[in-house]
Amino acid sequence: MTETTPGTRPAAGEFLSFTLGHEEYGIDILKVQEIRGYDAVTPIANAPDFMKGVMNLRGVIVPLLDLRLKFKVGQPTYDQFTIVIVLNVGTRVVGIVVDAVSDVITLAPEQIRTLPEFSSAIDIGYVRGLATVDERMVILIEIEQLLLGPEMGLCDAPDA
Repeated sequence: MTETTPGTRPAAGEFLSFTLGHEEYGIDILKVQEIRGYDAVTPIANAPDFMKGVMNLRGVIVPLLDLRLKFKVGQPTYDQFTIVIVLNVGTRVVGIVVDAVSDVITLAPEQIRTLPEFSSAIDIGYVRGLATVDERMVILIEIEQLLLGPEMGLCDAPDA
């Protein structure tokens, strides 16, 4: 996992871009296991609203969370066009629901900017940086930091 500290430039590399509402996000392509359609999900009682439940992925029980709900970018609909990105984070396999997958983009270090400082009341510790790609702004997410956060409680910390 690449970590970013304030004042340092986030690492370059290849990112899978996807959309949530009108915003475009990117995650490290090396964390992506596969991309698939939304399928049968078994809800888990007392889970937060963004935790849709679990799905059986070829014998592996995979927790599934909806980033549209987590990031509060509108009410989702689930249909044949709904996309699930299956990720390998830490020691777990986790699925995230997004609106659409856009592209694989390669970013050079000079294309990635650090995030401006915000109040500590805004939790943006999982934002790796901002990239400009063909006049588009892509928000780069440190997906392990997001999923390993205390609110999620999904994964164990990755091995050092």
